[in-house]
Amino acid sequence: MPYEPPTHTVERSLRATTGARTVAGVDEVGRGAWAGPVTVCAAVTGLRRPPEGLTDSKLITPRRRAELAPVLRDWVTAYGLGHSSPEEIDELGMTAALRLAAVRALDELPVRPDAVILDGKHDYLGSPWRVRTVIKGDQSCIAVAAASVIAKVHRDTMMAELGADTGEFEDFAFGANAGYPSPTHRAALEELGPTPHHRLSWSYLDALPRWQHLKKVRFSAEAAALESGGQLGFDF
Repeated sequence: MPYEPPTHTVERSLRATTGARTVAGVDEVGRGAWAGPVTVCAAVTGLRRPPEGLTDSKLITPRRRAELAPVLRDWVTAYGLGHSSPEEIDELGMTAALRLAAVRALDELPVRPDAVILDGKHDYLGSPWRVRTVIKGDQSCIAVAAASVIAKVHRDTMMAELGADTGEFEDFAFGANAGYPSPTHRAALEELGPTPHHRLSWSYLDALPRWQHLKKVRFSAEAAALESGGQLGFDF
């Protein structure tokens, strides 16, 4: 399906209305996975013309993403990556874990951004950061699109490498599903139970009677209910 290429429109608006000189685009990957970290990338691009074909990572084939990511890493002015582990997700809940990963990514940048363009409608970053949320920002904003591709390829590589040397987690096919729900992933969970890389506070364990005793209680029922919507989706 044809799509409009991303632009610097939001970044130009932020510069004009707030006086921001350094603007970072921020995007996450791994929110809906059963295993692995949630990963956030913060990318600063300036106002330069992007590499051909840049858009939301979900609209690009895995092969093209793998080709584009190293080009983007060289092209951006700067980028930073941050992660929150499954243990931190279980302990803090997804919203706080996302903020932690985003702050870690922003702290990796050589210069603190004056403003942040955050993909989505919810500001999980908050004060003291100056944030502009943009729905489908990974499609419309160049810096966010660059962050989405870098984050996706980096996390997919991390997941593919889990147990690759020993084959310990081969049955979970993390290289194919990146820790997201899939028939192979579910079958391995039913047979072998969760690994140290799984999120143990999530509702997929409710459907696995043999392993329900491993489930961790989320910090609050309200937070668990708010976050449960993203636990069953596919995002390959």
